[in-house]
Amino acid sequence: MNFRISPRQQRSPRSQRGFTMVELSVSMLVIGLLLGAVAVGRDLQRTAANQRLSSDFVQGWQLAYEAYINGVGRPPGDSATSPTGQVNGATAGRALLCGDALQNAFLAAGVRLPEGRTEGQGDRYVYLDSNGNPQEVQVCFQNVDWAEPGATVGAYVTRPRNVMVLTGTTYSLVSMLDQQVDGRSDARFGRLREPVQANAVAVTTGQLWSIDDRDQYGTTNARTFDEDQVAVTTAYLQMMR
Repeated sequence: MNFRISPRQQRSPRSQRGFTMVELSVSMLVIGLLLGAVAVGRDLQRTAANQRLSSDFVQGWQLAYEAYINGVGRPPGDSATSPTGQVNGATAGRALLCGDALQNAFLAAGVRLPEGRTEGQGDRYVYLDSNGNPQEVQVCFQNVDWAEPGATVGAYVTRPRNVMVLTGTTYSLVSMLDQQVDGRSDARFGRLREPVQANAVAVTTGQLWSIDDRDQYGTTNARTFDEDQVAVTTAYLQMMR
């Protein structure tokens, strides 16, 4: 039996052509563009999620607080017979108003709670940090000392102010909230501050937030592993009354 060998099969291995440098460069360029598009899309998605957290949750609680004040005539937790104008002012000192006590106070006043994590947890909201790991922010209210300008330029004094306490905020989230509230990211000045800076009368210049997205959750060692949760901090948002 005779087998005919085609001219293509007769070619030696040396005549077989591989990829050229131009083809490899184009392939790498396409891969880079695809990876960049995926990264940009991921960042846009998380930015949109943070924007939704801000509008639906943080601003939702601001509106709920205003509705409580307008309906009851005093801050939540304050005494009806001896009002002080402070959250928990006459009943529990300056303690945090959180959790069930917070939600029950608003519900008893006929104020609808913002949509939170799930039924019964309207004070909590789950979101993703810059590494794609889940984080949880919680809302409380409190009366704290707040540094404000004194009688002379450059001098500051503290006055009691009601604030929304936001725990579990990453740098990306709190920086975005600070830009929305104050127009700049500053942990010392404006209506959104870090607790350690909120009453710092001796600090006369703007300060950076104490965390960034490189920090590992729960430690002081800076790491950049994708599997790590990033560090979180607490922020005070001053209420208008």
